[in-house]
Amino acid sequence: MNRADLAARIDHTVLGPETTMADVEAVLDDADEWGMNACIPPCYVGEASEYAPDVLLATVVGFPHGQNTTTAKREEAVDAWQAGADELDMVINVGRLKAGEDELVTEDISEVVAAVPIPVKVIIETSLLTEEEKHRACEAAVEADAAFVKTATGFADGGATVEDVALMAEYLPVKASGGVGSYDEAVAMFEAGAERIGASSGVDIVAGAPEE
Repeated sequence: MNRADLAARIDHTVLGPETTMADVEAVLDDADEWGMNACIPPCYVGEASEYAPDVLLATVVGFPHGQNTTTAKREEAVDAWQAGADELDMVINVGRLKAGEDELVTEDISEVVAAVPIPVKVIIETSLLTEEEKHRACEAAVEADAAFVKTATGFADGGATVEDVALMAEYLPVKASGGVGSYDEAVAMFEAGAERIGASSGVDIVAGAPEE
């Protein structure tokens, strides 16, 4: 995979609790220079879409724990889209899933998907789930008509693994996120079935790729 092809599949990310607009601008500058996408906090989407209109812009919904009400997630999704977001990464309600309330998990995702005309990626937080729960989370995302499933927020212990990506890729396109920091690690995720990588080390990943 050459550098340009790889860059288009990287969501260069800044989502920490201390993130400033200056941090967002630095990520957007990198994304613009290297041909990557960007994933930023929702409070900066309006400013970011004006600052870097040519960068594909993702933001998060129900982040990082997914315990917001469905109404709140839906309104957050609409607000982000209207502010200029091109894609949304929403967190499932892990507690509902673990309690066996799969219909509520599906409904939660469906409400967000139906509320906006842009792709919704569903973060299932794999490190908190059993194998069986990972399958059920992916099934809920499929039933809700989500565009992607995503491994992790980066705020729970653990992140993307080759095994989890392979499992999830049986259901939907996968965004591998959490702990992917190098070109070799990104290639391993792509080989396992990932379509997209979410990483704060986007520049390092792309710089490690062959130029041609």
